Amino acid sequence: MSGHSKWANIKHKKEKTDAQRAKVFTKIGKEITIAVKEGGGDPASNSKLRDLILKAKANNVPNDNIERTIKKAMGSTGENYEEVVYEGYGPAGIAVIVEATTDNRNRTAGNIRAYFSKYHGNMGQTGCVSYLFENKGLIVISNEDGDVDEDKLMETALEAGAEDFAAEGEVFEIYTVPEDLYDIQESLKEAGYEILSAEQTKIAQNYVTLDSEEEIKFMGLLIERLEDDDDVMNVYHNWENCD
Repeated sequence: MSGHSKWANIKHKKEKTDAQRAKVFTKIGKEITIAVKEGGGDPASNSKLRDLILKAKANNVPNDNIERTIKKAMGSTGENYEEVVYEGYGPAGIAVIVEATTDNRNRTAGNIRAYFSKYHGNMGQTGCVSYLFENKGLIVISNEDGDVDEDKLMETALEAGAEDFAAEGEVFEIYTVPEDLYDIQESLKEAGYEILSAEQTKIAQNYVTLDSEEEIKFMGLLIERLEDDDDVMNVYHNWENCD
């Protein structure tokens, strides 16, 4: 499982520009808006909202932003977003799943379809590739200074209920069942570890290597364009050698 996470493959660039950080805040805000409209604004009775608040804090979203988003979603002027999932194939049949939130399905679907088509892929039917992925929780711990005791962290994570553990350069990746993600995150935070991210993710069961320079180029561009789209929340794929 190690080495194949979304963090290691796509989000390994830890330096965040203000624009990138703002985009992260915006996307989590959309998720919170949906959760509030579905289950109310009280995290005590809305477990999805509670998990998203923890996710927002793990991604350094200020408390004021979180509270403002919840309050706005509870009012009549809040945006009406819905969650949509698209599946398809990149160059050479690479499996791709795109999770999005949108207030206009036609716009979002049209954009996603255009990206697939432009970069030598095609959008498929629901379920065409999702069976190739497993749902997991992923917690990323910083080890930028190299002072984290790997054995102690592994013991702490496993005792808290983690399923798997991997050292990946300047970070440690801890995998959980999705339902335990935020409880384990809180345990690690209380133990003093610096958490870079904590989120539910999809891990491919098998990975595919691209050999053609053209295929590598177009697959990289496809992922880049998808992730840059304001409606897209997450992109998952089974490309082995994505940088």
